[in-house]
Amino acid sequence: MGKLKLVFPSFRQLAAGLVPQIPQNVRYQEILPWLGFMLAGAAGLMWYSYWVEARGYGAASVKGQERIDPKQLNQQEKKKLRGWLNLMTISYTLAVVGALLAALSFLILGSELLRPQGLVPQENQVAETLGSLLGDLWGPFGFWFMVAIVFITFCSIVLSVEDGFGRMFADGTQIILQGFGVRGRWTNEKFLQRFYIVLLLTVLPITIYLFFGQPVGLLQTAGAIEAAHIPIVTGLTLFLNQRMLPKELRPSKIIFAGTAIAGIFFAVFAVIYLLQLIGVIGAGSN
Repeated sequence: MGKLKLVFPSFRQLAAGLVPQIPQNVRYQEILPWLGFMLAGAAGLMWYSYWVEARGYGAASVKGQERIDPKQLNQQEKKKLRGWLNLMTISYTLAVVGALLAALSFLILGSELLRPQGLVPQENQVAETLGSLLGDLWGPFGFWFMVAIVFITFCSIVLSVEDGFGRMFADGTQIILQGFGVRGRWTNEKFLQRFYIVLLLTVLPITIYLFFGQPVGLLQTAGAIEAAHIPIVTGLTLFLNQRMLPKELRPSKIIFAGTAIAGIFFAVFAVIYLLQLIGVIGAGSN
């Protein structure tokens, strides 16, 4: 194996790159989809709630009650839930920091390896191109390391998407159909989860790929949808928290403001993306 080589910009270059600025000829239709996939997107914000409930954490640990009115909890129960909220805050913070480090690492790799050679990985050749570049620097270890990372990442994404969307679609379908008085198999949560996982999350995507191809294009479309929904999900979450939770369990002003800013940030990107998509503004407009 060849000698390992450090790939990192100077600290001056790194600091300059962290200064917020809008570059020339921004193509928001390229940026927005990948922003939608950072962490988990709009759907992932809801999946976390399903996973917490499935594990029996927080309010789900109170047995014998299908629905819990947070305003009717006693002080001991509120204190217990506050502990769970602190735990989830730490969990989310670690996830955000981890995603930030991963994004910075890819930006550095792109700047130090791809830009000097004028390479832009196309479609499904991203892993191959990055693997080859790391192979040139670190030998066979670098190539197979990148391949392994891509494989592990896609496996984890597929598993989380299958489970998360299965739970979300099943729950949503159950609520809608029960509202119309439907009963039986089509309101059975376990049956609906299996139905959506097999048909909507497995058969349908494979069929679309076989007929239309362009896997990266499909990912971009899905990412744009996710990003556009983030302002809606964050806005409704903040509204419900302020409306339904007692004061002791509401998010702090810092968390509330940070979440609101994130929602506004994605809303602005979504509006600009839509305007570029329909041709109101040019792809190179700032």
